[in-house]
Parts: sequence; structure tokens; C-alpha cells
Amino acid sequence: MQTYYYVLASQRFLLEEEPIEEVLRERTRHYREQEKEIDFWVVKQPAFLEAPEMKQVKAKCPQPAAAIISTNPQFITWLKLRLEYVITGDFQAPSQTIPDALASLAAVC
Repeated sequence: MQTYYYVLASQRFLLEEEPIEEVLRERTRHYREQEKEIDFWVVKQPAFLEAPEMKQVKAKCPQPAAAIISTNPQFITWLKLRLEYVITGDFQAPSQTIPDALASLAAVC
């Protein structure tokens, strides 16, 4: 099992009100220059929130939610300090209640 760390907020806040696209684009560029594998993902309506152990977290976050999920805890801490009004946490996957860490409940168009 792998530990995943996340910042969670409403989709509107995370994807529209914050300049997160620029931050992630710069981080991706930096990783490519360093020949480092990408260790973060943006997930709309993350399925991990449906796990029973995430019930309280889901209740705190306006829906529909979006998350930036990473295997790098320092990156998530940095995002929390930069974004301020987000929820952070971690979970382990794959597990019985979270089979896919990056699964989304959003419909694919």
C-alpha cells in the first residue's frame, strides 16, 4: 500500500478562484528539468471521499470537490500554506474501501 496526501477544496475554489494551473504547470516543468517522475494529480470529485473513514472530511468540504493528490507530503504542505483555505490529509491505497487512489466520480465527456 502507498500513502497518498491531498489538499481538498470545492472545485470552484481550487480550479477557478486560485491560480493553481500556473503552479502545477511550473512544478511539472521543474520535474521535467530534473528528470523526476510526476507525483501529483488533480482529481475532480475524488472517489476516495466515498470511503467510510472519509465521511467527516467529505462533510467539511463544499461539493463538488476537487483534490490535488500526491505521494510527496512536502508538496501538499507547501500547497496548504499557499492556498490556505483547503483541507489536507492522507490515506492509504489500494485498500478495501479505496481501491484506486486517483479514481473520480466525475462523468467523462
